[in-house]
Amino acid sequence: MNHTASLDRTRVVAARNAVFVVFALAGIAFASFAARIPDAKAALGLSAGQLGLTLFAASAGSLTALPSAGRVADRIGAARTVVTGVIVSFAGLLVVAAGVDLVESRWVVAAGLYFVGIGVGLWDVAMNLEGAAVERLLGRTVMPHFHAAFSGGTVLSALVGAGMSWAKVPLLAHFGGVIVVASVVAAWALRSFLPRAVEAEAELTEAEVARPVKPRSAWLEPRTLMIGLVVLAAAFTEGTANDWISVAFSEGYDLPRWAGVLGLAAFLSFMTAGRLLGTRLLDRYGRVPVLRVTFVMAAVGSLMVIFGGTVLAYVGAAIWGVGASLGFPVGISASADDPARAAARMSVVATIGYTAFIAGPPLLGFLGDHFTVLRSLMAVTVMVVLAMLVIPQTRELRGVSTEAEAKVSA
Repeated sequence: MNHTASLDRTRVVAARNAVFVVFALAGIAFASFAARIPDAKAALGLSAGQLGLTLFAASAGSLTALPSAGRVADRIGAARTVVTGVIVSFAGLLVVAAGVDLVESRWVVAAGLYFVGIGVGLWDVAMNLEGAAVERLLGRTVMPHFHAAFSGGTVLSALVGAGMSWAKVPLLAHFGGVIVVASVVAAWALRSFLPRAVEAEAELTEAEVARPVKPRSAWLEPRTLMIGLVVLAAAFTEGTANDWISVAFSEGYDLPRWAGVLGLAAFLSFMTAGRLLGTRLLDRYGRVPVLRVTFVMAAVGSLMVIFGGTVLAYVGAAIWGVGASLGFPVGISASADDPARAAARMSVVATIGYTAFIAGPPLLGFLGDHFTVLRSLMAVTVMVVLAMLVIPQTRELRGVSTEAEAKVSA
């Protein structure tokens, strides 16, 4: 039975709006702890290296969940998978808060972050699958705006976190409030997700149906691997700021911790703006020129944060945010240019990219112990150089169109 044909546009628009909300809530959950990293570091007396190893736990949790997240969503549906991710990640946040406020143990914090990572991994895959299904049913590109909603949620959460840090609110009270509000909003939004039968039909492309033989592994395709390196550099550029920019501001420029969180908020705000406005530039100029400019902006912005002094550092954080806005989503889009191989290639590219979230925190922590956290941000420039060498591999494939493009032209 064709469930898609019987679904009216109002229902699809409602699902689209629900996906926006769920992406924004994911950003809020993610940035809740990121905004309090300086407070946690100070409360536990951690060195930069110890903090890096502690943050590593969240990345390990995500990589534990990611390989099976797609199968879970396929079996129980996107909405139930998001619910599972919400429950696990919020439970992890409470453990993190208890580790800081009650027992003052970085091992308890690491355990909590591991479960946060598992929950976020499930949540992330499920909401992206739902977003892809909605995009196909609408017949036009909306995925970049979903990711902008995520970034917008991180901005709001960072600003709230700055206020909580300034007011010296305990993490348990802060995270508890976030969990209550976000849980209520998530329960309301998830009611509008697509029925499971419709999700399954929307996820099945004609190219997948018509594929005659099993192709070779995407891990053996040079273009796919090069795109993976672009995403790796983009993830490192973005993740470094998420984890370390607030600490770098507060320690490098001797600022209050809440002022350091404002540096993170500046980065996230302009990254959100870059994702909202960047789609027009991509359509007009193509991926390669836009990515070259934005990666250079990320390098320039990070150098301004390191060497510019207090005022220019905030400007640099904004420029860095714009520079980090498009690398990851464009790399994912490039891996999916051919619908027949999109799933396999996207899996490879995402796996390579997520390596940055595992290697990044301990690497920056090691460098921070030896050269200060502020100077350790020079690693971003090195990653930009790597990205510049392989950006041409993201160029649009000629003669291949997505299902959404076909619907628009029909």
